[in-house]
Amino acid sequence: MNEKAHVLIVDDHRDIRDLVGKYLGQHGFRVSTASGGEEARRMLRAGSFDLVVLDVMMPGEDGLSLCRHLRETTEFPVIMLTAMAEETDRIVGLEMGADDYLTKPFNPRELLARIKSVLRRTRALPPSREKLPDGMLRFDRWKLDTAQRELIDENGVSVALSTADYRLLTAFIDHPGMVLNRDQLLDLTSGREARVFDRSIDNQVSRLRRKIERDPRQPVIIKTHWGGGYSFVADVEKL
Repeated sequence: MNEKAHVLIVDDHRDIRDLVGKYLGQHGFRVSTASGGEEARRMLRAGSFDLVVLDVMMPGEDGLSLCRHLRETTEFPVIMLTAMAEETDRIVGLEMGADDYLTKPFNPRELLARIKSVLRRTRALPPSREKLPDGMLRFDRWKLDTAQRELIDENGVSVALSTADYRLLTAFIDHPGMVLNRDQLLDLTSGREARVFDRSIDNQVSRLRRKIERDPRQPVIIKTHWGGGYSFVADVEKL
């Protein structure tokens, strides 16, 4: 399944790097390791990876900072390793775009299962048109300031977007005209955490429609495909 997927393990504990690296190697993965953020950045510039396993608590640059950098510069998935008691780190990591998390101490077999699951999900996602640029975008009667995460109507009035609203809207804008099913939208917006807290992507789409459609009962921006999901059909231009 992994087709020799290349995994980068970033952890300041050598015993964890060696244990996980050996275990993943025995199960057909290519593995590289880094002891911290600085070394990881050098390796990321020099090599190609399919997934990063990233410890939160490290000397120097911590895992949350590196996760933010990865989300800004790459498309490959990230699994965070967090201490058992650090609930805040887990939540912040997911908000920064981590695809999954695992608490220490952990069984390497569970990490292997998580890696396979994340790779299976992300490889099934449709490719983005391109990474959403910072700046101003226009669609229908709206302007979206991606730097400020602000939505502005034709009268210059700002409309509040929750984090969930913004993630869903940008997922649609990144895949214009594509029919995205519910599972794909969950993975594009919230990853694994969505399966715990969000019972239905339909509710999120309905909330977003109430903010951007003139008539949410007859939507012209986000179309429903019965049995297939949703598509964003408005033209998008960079201002």
